[in-house]
Amino acid sequence: MAAIRFDRVTLGYGGRVVWSDLSLEIAQGSFTAIIGPNGSGKTSLLRAVLGLVHPTAGRIEVLGREPRRGDPAIGYIPQHTIFDADLPLRGRDLVRLGVDGHRWGIALPNPAADAQVATAIASVEASAYADAPIGRLSGGEQQRLRVAQALVGAPRILLCDEPLANLDLRHQQGITELIARWRRDSGGSVLFVTHDVNPVLDLVDRVLFVVKGRWAIGTPDEVLTSERLSTLYGSHVDVVRVHDRVLVVGESTAGLEPEAPHHLPEQLAEHEAGR
Repeated sequence: MAAIRFDRVTLGYGGRVVWSDLSLEIAQGSFTAIIGPNGSGKTSLLRAVLGLVHPTAGRIEVLGREPRRGDPAIGYIPQHTIFDADLPLRGRDLVRLGVDGHRWGIALPNPAADAQVATAIASVEASAYADAPIGRLSGGEQQRLRVAQALVGAPRILLCDEPLANLDLRHQQGITELIARWRRDSGGSVLFVTHDVNPVLDLVDRVLFVVKGRWAIGTPDEVLTSERLSTLYGSHVDVVRVHDRVLVVGESTAGLEPEAPHHLPEQLAEHEAGR
C-alpha cells in the first residue's frame, strides 16, 4: 500500500486550475521534494492530503483511505514564522498542542501526555530550552520545537511546508538532519515543499515539479533537466549544476532561486486544531 496516492486529480479554485490530471504514488518510507514557483499549488497539494481542500476531479488516498481532517497519522511542519517575544507560551506548551490542542478548556494533568511531549522534545535535542518563552528563542530553536510538535503523535507521514525558509544555513542543516533521522528510524514518508531543493538533494528519492497547472515527477536527474523544465514552463530554462548544487535559471523561474523571496499562502492551523 502506498503512503499517498493521487489518481488523475485536478484541483481548482474559483474557475482557476491549480494543477490537473495529477497521478502519483508516494511509497512508504520515501522522501519526495515538491518544488515550483510561488503560487504553483505546492501548499494546495499538502492541504489536499490533509483533507482541507477537495479535488475537482480524481481521487486521493492516504494510507488506503480518503483524506480526513485531523488525521493523527500525519504530522505537519510549517514554514518558520516569528512568534511575538511576549507570547506567554513555552516551547513545551507548543509541543503539547500536538497532543491535545484540539480540546477546549484547561488541560488537566496528564502524566502520559507529559512523557510523550518530553520524548518528542528530547528527540529534537530541545530539552535545554523547552521551558523558555517560545518568542524569545532563536529561529532554529523555534523550528526544532515545531518539528517536535509534528512528531509527538508518532505519525506515519510527515508534511513539511517550507520548513527551512528564513533559517540560516546552520539551522537549515540541523532541521534537515532531524527530518532525515525521523524518516530513517520510523520508516515514515516525507513530502517536503521547498523552493530550493539543494539542502535535501542527497535525501530525495523523487522530485515533483509543479508549474502553470502542469507537473512532472521522477528522480532529480530525470526531472531537473533543462529540457524537462523548459517544457513545463513553456519557455527556455537552464538547469546548471555547480559544486553538487542545482540552479534553475530562466525568465519565469522566480521563487526557485535560494535567495528569492517566498510567501507562504496560508497556514494549516486547521489540521493541528483538528487532531
